Order: sequence, then C-alpha cells, then structure tokens
Amino acid sequence: MKKQSKARILFRMVKLVKPLAGFMILAVVLGTLGFLTAEFIPILGGEAILIGLGIQTKLTWNTIVWLLLSFAILRAIFRLLEQRTNHYIAFTLLAIIRDKVFQALRRLCPEKLEGRDKGDLISLITSDVELLEVFYAHTISPICIAIVSETIMCLFIGSYHPLLGIVALIAFLLVGVALPMIISRRSGTTGDELRAESGRLSAHMLESIRGIDDTLQYSFGEKRLREISDKTRVLSERQGGLSKLTGTNMAIANMLILISDIVMLVVCTMLYQNGQVEFDGFLIPMIALMSSFGPVTALAALGTTLQSTVASGARVLAIIDEEPETEDITGKAPVDFTGAEVKKVSFAYAGENVLNDVSIKVPPGKIIGIVGKSGCGKSTLLKLLMRFWNVGEGDISVSGKNINEINTDNLRDMESYMTQETQLFKDTIANNIRIGKLDASEEEVVEACKKASLHDFIMTLPKGYETEVGELGSTLSGGERQRIGLARAFLHNAPFMLLDEPTSNLDSLNEAVILKSLKEEIKEKTVILVSHRESTMRIADETLAMEGGRVS
Repeated sequence: MKKQSKARILFRMVKLVKPLAGFMILAVVLGTLGFLTAEFIPILGGEAILIGLGIQTKLTWNTIVWLLLSFAILRAIFRLLEQRTNHYIAFTLLAIIRDKVFQALRRLCPEKLEGRDKGDLISLITSDVELLEVFYAHTISPICIAIVSETIMCLFIGSYHPLLGIVALIAFLLVGVALPMIISRRSGTTGDELRAESGRLSAHMLESIRGIDDTLQYSFGEKRLREISDKTRVLSERQGGLSKLTGTNMAIANMLILISDIVMLVVCTMLYQNGQVEFDGFLIPMIALMSSFGPVTALAALGTTLQSTVASGARVLAIIDEEPETEDITGKAPVDFTGAEVKKVSFAYAGENVLNDVSIKVPPGKIIGIVGKSGCGKSTLLKLLMRFWNVGEGDISVSGKNINEINTDNLRDMESYMTQETQLFKDTIANNIRIGKLDASEEEVVEACKKASLHDFIMTLPKGYETEVGELGSTLSGGERQRIGLARAFLHNAPFMLLDEPTSNLDSLNEAVILKSLKEEIKEKTVILVSHRESTMRIADETLAMEGGRVS
C-alpha cells in the first residue's frame, strides 16, 4: 500500500470515532468543565485576596467559599466522568478496529499472509492495536478540551484588557501547538522504526520459542540468545531516543510556561502603572494564566507520544487497506458438483514458475492420483482449485463453470481440502474436528473419526473427545494430527475432496489402514489425491506424474 502522511493517518483514525460522536462530545464537555473548575479555584483565591485587601469585588466572601467547595467537588466528578467516557470510547473503538483487522486478515489469507512473520502479525494485532487506546482516550478529546477551555480563558483574561488576552493566546499556542509540531518534526521516523523493531523482536521470540527443542539439541542457544539481545538493544536504543525527545519536550514546555508567566507579569505591571487596569486587572489575569496551562501541557507531550501511536495506526490501516489476491465472489447462481477440469494452467509465485501448461480432467466419482517429488507444484495445484490464488494463464472449471464465476462459499462447500500440515488449535479434539462443520452433532464427529481410523485411539485417552490437544497440537504425534485433518475433511462431507499428502506422517501399517478407509468411504466422491509416495497411489483410478511443474 502507498505510504500515507501522518496527517492522513490521523484523519482516518479520527473518522473511526463517528459512530461514537455523541460520547466524544460528552467527554469534551465534561473535560472542559473539569479544567475550568480547576482553573477557577485559584482565581477565586485571588478574589478572596482582593476582599482581604479591602478591594470591592463582584463576589462576596461567602459566595467565594461556597464556590471553592463546589468547584473542588465538581472538579473530581467531571474528571471521573470524562475519563470513564474517554475510556469507553477508546475500548469500544479498539473492539471495532480488532474486528476490522480480523476481517482483513481473513480476506488476505492465505495468499497474502504466506511468508509473513507471524510474530510481527501478533505484535500488530496486540500491541499496535492497544497503542491506539492512547489516541482515542488521551488525544482527541484533550485537543478539543484545550481549544474550548483555553478559548474561554483567553476571553476571560482579555475581559480585563485585550492585550492580556493576546498574551495568553500566544502562550497557549506556543505550548500546545508550536512545540508539539517542532518536536514531531525532530522525531522524524523514530516512531515507525520503534514499532517495526518491536514487530521484528516479537517474530524472533515466537520463532525461538517454537524451535526450543532443536535449539537445545544442537546447542544453538547462545547464538539465539545473542540475536535476541541484539534486537532488544536496538529496540531499547529506539525507545531511549524517543524518551530523550519526551524529556526535552517537557523541559521546553515548562520553560515556555515560565517565560509566559514572566511576560504576563511584565505586561500586567505595565498596564497597572499606566492606569489602564485596576489592581484586580493586575492580579487576576496573572493567576488565571498560571492556573490554565493544564490543557495545553497535555498537548505539549503529543509531539512524542503520538509518534508510536501514528506508527501503530499506519501498520493497522495498512493491513485493513491491503487488497486480497482473490476477492470473495457472491451473487452467482448456486452450482452442484459434476466434475472439474484444469486447462493449460500456468502459475508463478514470487517470480518463479511453479506450474507450466498443466491440464487435468477430474470426472465425477473418480480418484485422480498425482505423484511427484516435493516442490514440483502438487500443493500449488490444489490451492488454485480452492481459488486461494488466481491462475496466471489457463482456466480452472468446476461443474463446467470457471471458478471465478462461482460463489466463493459455494465453491468451498463443494470442496474438502486437507493440507499437508494440519493446523490444530488449543482446544479439545472434538472441537478441532468440528471445524469441518461447526454445527456437527457428537454422532457426526464420532462417525468422521471412525472413517479416519481415529476413534479407537481417542477412546484410549482419559477424557476421550474432550482431551485438550495443547498449543499447535503439541500433545499429539504427526500421524495423529494428520488423521484429525482427515476426520475434518470427512466431516465437511463435500463431494470433491482435495487430499494433500494424507499419509505422509504415517507408517506403513497406518497408511494401509487409512487407504483402506479412504477407498471404502469415498466411493461416491471425487478425489484428487496428492502424494510423493507411490504406495498411496494404489487406490487411485488414474495416476498422473508431476515433475518441474508439468504433468505427464
């Protein structure tokens, strides 16, 4: 996706608030009232000083006392309600964004996610999305609150003399607008580099954890640890650079506040000595300015805190915006399976030819075997039949229709695809099999397992079908995981089965059992059976050999 400017990213992030605009307005109103009550407490104290000096004011002593007590209580109430509202907005929007991200990942899968660092994706889904909470809870409404509350304070201070209002306005603009913009420019791409480095570290850590057995076996730990340390050091340096900018930012902000207070003192003194304001016009504007930097001080930190947030927003929006290789097809008339055909199909992946002029006819009710060495294009052909990728040249049809003219859901309902590596989730055996048909009954799950010669093994387990398989199916052998994949395919009960190396992790005895089961259970189905084992092909009605992306 084309790189977007920071302003464009922020604009798009703000647009997401639209469904919660009412709550955002409420947060701004509450926040403005909260700051005003806090700012007017010292102003009321100034009014009390004037009364103590015998200067007549518009407020009585009793009124000031009651207002002070009321503002102190209201400040706490307004602050609490504002924070609750802002965090409700933030966490609701995070849920919406997560939903958008997962929808995007579903659209992009599998072709646009193959070869992508899974750790980096996990970092994006978790920490990058979480960082957006800072923007929605602590950025949008504080900016609006600062604009409204500081405008009111400028008008209040300016009511004593216009020049005083101008001084206050310049002070607020320097601290809340000019400083964040300057610091943001100075920070450059630090935020982008920080988030990218965080993603790389997450990917490396995930890879290290998954490969811990091999690391220990081959004494690879010290090198791996050095790599983790190097990546951690780089990440720390990036974070340190951003922290230094944050410290510099706050130091400059405090210096500007002090200078503004001094300038206001000088101007108030000058106006008082020239008789242009009374003593209250000298004292109250001074106190008002000193007490009203809270809203813009919150903005002063945005120059650095927004760096990581914008970088995270850019990564999240990039995933949401990325176009899938194949769009889902809808709105076509339903199709019943009556066979399939591959006509002169060629396909290249990452610039390398994988299939060259492949043609295969798959009559209904037949088992077509494709045998060949690893890397010859067998699995790629099955993925093209599933329409995970678009063919480069040629045509793939199911039931006499090009697969690009068949509803995606309809096509996938007609096909059961068993991959080489069965992906298991940290759940029970039953629920892992039920992925093939989410509303399947217990009896249907058991029947599918019997067809895959898995039922007897499951019944030996203490919890049977409710046994947890562990992360990535770590508690099961490769053959057991493979049979779960086969059970899923049986449960899906599609008329067209695409089986990719269904016996690769099985010994000869279990292979024979599975093949016998396959031969018995798929009599009324059409099957493409892919394997590098010649022995697996004995159940095929027709066997084709594939080599170098060609079929013979």
